Amino acid sequence: MPRYEIRIQNTDETYVCTDTRTLLEGMEALARRGIPVGCRGGGCGVCKVRIEAGAVRTEKMSRCHVSESDEAAGVVLACRAYPVSDVQLRAIDAMARCVERGPKDSFLDAARRAQRPTL
Repeated sequence: MPRYEIRIQNTDETYVCTDTRTLLEGMEALARRGIPVGCRGGGCGVCKVRIEAGAVRTEKMSRCHVSESDEAAGVVLACRAYPVSDVQLRAIDAMARCVERGPKDSFLDAARRAQRPTL
């Protein structure tokens, strides 16, 4: 089973992903807090990424979140994309906000801070 190196350009992190696991499943294996996971079926659009280099095989994705022109420009949902080579990707939209927070800062941590009154 082929194994590919995946680089998240937003954070310069890398992980290894086989061609039988989605890019999202590989990200989850990083064991970072804050990786957004929605429906895992290509319908919610939470895990949107842009493939900057390399190639992926995709399964059906909601056109509400990824239009044909988006897909032609390299935008895919990580839950529906499987690597077929080494890949460099950039998290975009909601995924970028979560990924760029850093490994120690979860979505819940950020939400709790936002609710704290300022003095």
